[in-house]
Amino acid sequence: MGRAMSDEVEPTVDPDLEPEAETGPPAVISAGHINWDVTIHVDELPERDGETRIERLEQSGGGSAANVAVGVVGLGGQSVVFGSVGGDESGALALRELASAGVDPGHVLVDADAPTSVTYVIVDGNGELLMLANEGANESFSAGDLDRETLAAADHLHLTGQKPETAAALATTAAELGPTRSFDPGRRVTDRGYDAALHAADLIFVNDREADALADATDIDPRAPDDRVVAVKHGGDGATVHTPHGDVSHPGFDVDAVDTAGAGDAFAAGFLGAALREPAIADGGFTHDPREYQVPLLVANACGAIAAGTVTARADLSWDRVRSIMGESPEADLLIEIRA
Repeated sequence: MGRAMSDEVEPTVDPDLEPEAETGPPAVISAGHINWDVTIHVDELPERDGETRIERLEQSGGGSAANVAVGVVGLGGQSVVFGSVGGDESGALALRELASAGVDPGHVLVDADAPTSVTYVIVDGNGELLMLANEGANESFSAGDLDRETLAAADHLHLTGQKPETAAALATTAAELGPTRSFDPGRRVTDRGYDAALHAADLIFVNDREADALADATDIDPRAPDDRVVAVKHGGDGATVHTPHGDVSHPGFDVDAVDTAGAGDAFAAGFLGAALREPAIADGGFTHDPREYQVPLLVANACGAIAAGTVTARADLSWDRVRSIMGESPEADLLIEIRA
């Protein structure tokens, strides 16, 4: 990375992972797509012109913004979801499910002239997936549909895939009003003109492929960031949190993957649910000291594992499930490096 590294430091994680920090439950606005998902499980994907048997079919709420919002609530936080649905039955179902999960859907735009986006997720016997989707109403909302008072009252704004101009306006307004910002742009990280939103984010979530694309196409190096924190997900091999002053890595937790849809959203929910309770982060923003991200990284990896073992993209997250996944010594495999 072109910078000298010091010796590794010993992990300092409290294995009890007490979630009730002095800062209280974080209030998070999650902005982006709200979908209705149809998840179809098959033994294996058919060859071209072939046929395969549907082993299981489930319907549930989906969309990255909605998934993160539900996950944050499961971990004791407060969530407002901001996005749009159509004025149809699928939209009503998506909103009803969000409300029943404890998410505030009162700022969701209902576009009566467009259908709710429905995503068909096809999962094979190894938990790998392909997705078929229509855009529908999931980008009908704009930044002007969220009042400044609601944004100012939040502790944090989490952005997911959406129109670049909407993401940029929301991020820059949040920077003006005070909430910290994170962005998980998804697979279209470099082909939608997200530069403004990326530069306004304190924290970026990407996977390895997206990190490579970001490094090639922008002036942000996810693995050696100059002025922000970047969490790079390695699939089944855990994740690394990169900061300007060092990194912390963890190889993840073993789980029998049945459906990897939503695992990245669960990772983000777990990371935010833990990080925003850390006094050093909650009080002063996203610090560049990698040691402060030991617990958030462990919780995020555990939540990703829970989601990978869940049939749909909407994982049921809780602190009890996180502790169960972690076991007795979750900090044992942490690797921390401090850069001068």
